[in-house]
Amino acid sequence: MGFQDMLKQVQEVRERMQRLQEELGGRTVEGSAGGGMVVAVVNGRQELLDLRIEKEVVDPGDMGMLRDLVRAAVNDALARSREMAAAEMAKITGGMLPPGIF
Repeated sequence: MGFQDMLKQVQEVRERMQRLQEELGGRTVEGSAGGGMVVAVVNGRQELLDLRIEKEVVDPGDMGMLRDLVRAAVNDALARSREMAAAEMAKITGGMLPPGIF
């Protein structure tokens, strides 16, 4: 494979990665905590889109628990989003990127 062919291949991968980033913005995953009492919805770009909290877990006397549930649900959703993005990126790159890049 010549240098020009390699450059062309790199450009194609870059373009596919850009398209994937756009596509991931439209895909969503959910993370939850407290048996589904708190649900976070994020897209493939790790942007929080929605947060649903059941009224049963809102206790003004225990805001610490609510914060913990929200944090756990958001972190769960973000982890799922990163896994989704990494799996899709591996399809494009053939697994040539080092772990943790997405």
